[in-house]
Amino acid sequence: MSASRTPGYSRLNKNHKFSIAGVAALGAAALTFSLAPDNASAEADTLSVAAAAPVAWSAAAGSAQAKTVHSSITQQQVGADKVAKAVAEARAKADAKAVAAAKAKAAADAKAKAEAKKRADERAAASRAAARKPVYANNLDGWIREAMSIMKKHNIPGSYEGIHRNIIRESSGNPRAINNWDINAINGIPSKGLLQVIKPTFDAYHIAGTKHDQYDPVANIVAACNYAADRYGSMDNVNSAY
Repeated sequence: MSASRTPGYSRLNKNHKFSIAGVAALGAAALTFSLAPDNASAEADTLSVAAAAPVAWSAAAGSAQAKTVHSSITQQQVGADKVAKAVAEARAKADAKAVAAAKAKAAADAKAKAEAKKRADERAAASRAAARKPVYANNLDGWIREAMSIMKKHNIPGSYEGIHRNIIRESSGNPRAINNWDINAINGIPSKGLLQVIKPTFDAYHIAGTKHDQYDPVANIVAACNYAADRYGSMDNVNSAY
């Protein structure tokens, strides 16, 4: 049985449908464009501004970046100057310290050299003095000669002959001689030594630098001759008990 058709109606195939849709779309687009020309112009202006905006931003950003770089360079230069100044000051201090240390060392070396020279001179002087100092024999002759060298320094008169003569008479040359029988012995102050000097006389006429001992031969001779010089003018003038 065949389908019945409505009078005046024709069937649209698939191609017909696509064609109609395409025409409708084009018509809508044309209608939209014709109805909103101002909007299209605004969109174009917006696109133009948007395109120009990055250029304007880039210029401003470049200027700010240049200022930042300049400021950074300036700060770096200031920092470098400070570092250079600090280094120069440290170097100057180090140089001054080195100079001061060198001067101190030179002064210390000079002082040490002077002290060493002084000690060397003192040793040399002591050596010369020791070489010049006579060595006296430990006997009557040596005692008299040593006593006379001391008497000369103190301006005490007396000759070898006068001293020797009185020693032989008083003690026979015995430095340990003592008189235990005369009036001095009775009074508790016996005469002692080569020239038989009592203690009060020895103490009063003792010469510094000699032993403070009545029995010491040199000290005894010097003290006795000092007393004789004061009492008689010289031991040479003594010819008996004195």
